[in-house]
Amino acid sequence: MSKSQKKTHNLARAPQQVRIIAGRWRGTKLPVVLQDDVRPTPSRVRETLFNWLQTRIEGSHCLDLFAGSGALGFEAVSRGAAHATLVDSEQKVISLLSQQVEKLDAQQVSLACVDALSYIHNCSSQFDIIFLDPPFSKYDPDELLQKLVESQCVKTGAMIYLESSPEKFPQTLPGLWQWQRQLQAGQVECGLIAAK
Repeated sequence: MSKSQKKTHNLARAPQQVRIIAGRWRGTKLPVVLQDDVRPTPSRVRETLFNWLQTRIEGSHCLDLFAGSGALGFEAVSRGAAHATLVDSEQKVISLLSQQVEKLDAQQVSLACVDALSYIHNCSSQFDIIFLDPPFSKYDPDELLQKLVESQCVKTGAMIYLESSPEKFPQTLPGLWQWQRQLQAGQVECGLIAAK
């Protein structure tokens, strides 16, 4: 294998750990379940996202609908969110997240092992910030956004973070929602939306 081939190969592999960037758990490493559809949000993108949210995080209630490594939810609580609910349909992912909750004594983090669409449909809680970072190959971001904004999950004045592949990134938004911020980093396009 040539050097250039090796470099590409290494970049393509999911990291086995992600690090919490800031706050009380700064530097904590979160393990990642190595499977094709678990793709943690890159550190550079997370840092940009939480810069966007810096005036909104303190005391907020957050929902991470496709938790994976839990990086977004744990980062939010580390930076002062009052609570984060982490949702994932894979039991092995939830088991790993449960170990992290125990290790960090993270009483502000709750877990739900359920499909994201089922969670949205049956949701009775409301959230200030919602992280929507689905496996790119399995979900249509337009459909997810539509179902989410029609649900009971979204508190008045809430913000939604969406991440997708550039070719699937929504060009129009439902109802009165509009883009606040947008960013493209490699094969990831993301943005923050809020109601007008």
